[in-house]
Amino acid sequence: MDLAQQAKIIDSIHDTLNDFVGMKLRVKANMGRSKIVESVGTLTQVHPKLFIMEMDRKRGRTARQSYQYVDVLTGMVELSQNGEPL
Repeated sequence: MDLAQQAKIIDSIHDTLNDFVGMKLRVKANMGRSKIVESVGTLTQVHPKLFIMEMDRKRGRTARQSYQYVDVLTGMVELSQNGEPL
């Protein structure tokens, strides 16, 4: 896959996620060394290079986590809503 194709796919991911701002999504992130983190959060912001999720934590606390579109492209981060992959 050449650089132009990758740029088009990343733009497509950005446009798709832009439609889901404010919605709850499930994130499955491969953190390396066989560590996979799954969490549910609200997509709060979409930027040109990354997107920000606000994750629900215990006792009513929230945490913000940012991910890059390249991580979605390479499969390091998987996003789904109601069990359906985006």
